[in-house]
Amino acid sequence: MKIAVDAMGGDYAPEEIVKGTLQAAKVYSGLGLILVGRRESISPYLSTGVPENVEMYEASEVIGMDEHPATALRKKKDASITVATRLVKTGMADAVVSAGSTGAQMAAALLGLGRIKGIDRPAIATVFPTLEGGKLVLDVGANPDAKPEHLLQYGLMGSIYAQYILGIAKPRVGLLNIGSEEGKGNELAQQAYALLKQAPINFIGNVEGRDVPYGRADVVVCEGFTGNVLLKTAEGLAGALFQLIKEKITANLVRKLGALAVKPGLREIAKMMDYAEYGGSPLLGVNGVSIICHGSSKERAIFNAIRVAQECVAVDFLAKIREELPKVITPGELQE
Repeated sequence: MKIAVDAMGGDYAPEEIVKGTLQAAKVYSGLGLILVGRRESISPYLSTGVPENVEMYEASEVIGMDEHPATALRKKKDASITVATRLVKTGMADAVVSAGSTGAQMAAALLGLGRIKGIDRPAIATVFPTLEGGKLVLDVGANPDAKPEHLLQYGLMGSIYAQYILGIAKPRVGLLNIGSEEGKGNELAQQAYALLKQAPINFIGNVEGRDVPYGRADVVVCEGFTGNVLLKTAEGLAGALFQLIKEKITANLVRKLGALAVKPGLREIAKMMDYAEYGGSPLLGVNGVSIICHGSSKERAIFNAIRVAQECVAVDFLAKIREELPKVITPGELQE
């Protein structure tokens, strides 16, 4: 198994990307890793030598976070994310991991790998920290203008991912809505509810935003606009709360002494809430394994993203989706 890592993508590339890759190379000695990018930029961070299971693949261009994805892909044929995705397309790699432009990675995956037959729109699925452990939310940004049938496909793909990657035997699938009762929400939510209710998944109905942090559904389905707002609101709220707690428990000497007692617990909570512990987010629905990382990913996040990519390939996740699709998609749609 080989995984292509976009060494040039992300706020801390290439240093932190290389560090995460080297850590993965050490832990997963039987895994092949390909650092894709400018050799002269990567080499300084390989001063201790290149492990046997790591190789470099030259890509002379980089797509910046501020560039228009489609335009940049057309102009920069040798961009690192394009080359890394091409390695998957040609069979030289089994998966791609990148912390670069999400839009560019999505465009590269759609153009280079294509969609799985029967899937109309891909979805970005992210593991959301809850009181019951990590739960899956999708879509969190790939498709802001979804249709009911797209949410049905998300529910199916999310259920398969939760079962085989997160290890949840019978994932509870919930539809993110403004109320828990059937019939709530806009037209999209109501039509999606009817489709999900008939699907061969463990659909538990609507879940509200306040239900998500409590882990009341293992898979939360929504369109990309709402999902992205949910994710970033949660990230911001968690950061603000930890900053507030830090300020208040260190406000005076007495509180500082008390803070020493609760410090281990706070560290555990911080670890539970840290996106780096969950790795990257798979782009579900494309015909290949493409793992999207947070733009500010550092060594630990990249290491865990590589772990996620390895797990997806090991269980042949794409085959699982293809096997389950006929249960919810008509034969005619699968021919498209």
